[in-house]
Amino acid sequence: MSVRPTSERAVSAPANAEWARQPERSNMAMLRLMAWLSLRLGRPAGRVVLHLIAAYFFLFAPAARRASRAYLPRALGRPARIGDGYRQVFSFAATIHDRIYLLKDRFDLFDIRIEGEELIRNQIASGEGALLFGAHVGSFEVIRAVGRTQPGLKVALAMYEDNARRINALLAALNPSASPEVIALGKLDAMLRIHARLEDGALVGVLADRSLGDEVRRPVKLLDSDAELPLGPFRMAAMLGARIIFMAGLYHGDNRYTIRFEPIADFSQVGRHDRENAIHNAMLSYAEALERCCRDAPSNWFNFFDFWNDFDPAKIPPSR
Repeated sequence: MSVRPTSERAVSAPANAEWARQPERSNMAMLRLMAWLSLRLGRPAGRVVLHLIAAYFFLFAPAARRASRAYLPRALGRPARIGDGYRQVFSFAATIHDRIYLLKDRFDLFDIRIEGEELIRNQIASGEGALLFGAHVGSFEVIRAVGRTQPGLKVALAMYEDNARRINALLAALNPSASPEVIALGKLDAMLRIHARLEDGALVGVLADRSLGDEVRRPVKLLDSDAELPLGPFRMAAMLGARIIFMAGLYHGDNRYTIRFEPIADFSQVGRHDRENAIHNAMLSYAEALERCCRDAPSNWFNFFDFWNDFDPAKIPPSR
């Protein structure tokens, strides 16, 4: 069914880029220290340290607590308790910690299920590339486990320049041989490089829930409220005539993960005159897939800043 697009607007950098201005809590020095300790002491001992880190973040990051209070009641369908907030923070810390092992290809430490694997298998078999649209939900690195069962899988990552530098530094520090190509968005040649990788049959990963600067955003329903998502990734997919597949690596506690793939849109089948409606429908499908992840694994939401327009602390029941 075709749906007319709703209003859109450019969001100023102070509001839209709040997440980019916040200190990088998974900074390289801390990650290198955790890597050194964890790879020598083992994952169980490292997770003991995680509780100290998570408790510090939970107690001394008021902006993150406020954002958590805005999100958790929406995902849980009830007032959030203190334990819910701590579980969200610990899940964030746990996925960062597990990143160390995943980038070292220690998949044997984890119980990983894959939903929608046939979708990826068929995409690889077609010889055509696709865009993998993810979000700051769960673990991005765990998705690398798909490569174990999919020979011929080629992956590139497209992200903003500062994040690209951090990811490149992280991969170089932990496992240079595991490094995929990282394309810095915002560069003049970014679109050409993404197009070339798609033509080569690669899957190009994009985190489509955040943007930087004065970028156009469009409101969509997410967890029963309006959330403004960046329009740029979807317009890019339309211009490239690419297929979009949703991806998420959901963390369920202990060593359990679920990798999820869902079809979102196929712009190779969309004419120029139908493009705007197709973009809007793709954004709705993306938001619906993202909402299912939030309902199924509420503690996996790692956008620790105000995401919704209608958040009013006075209307959110207190944690208990």
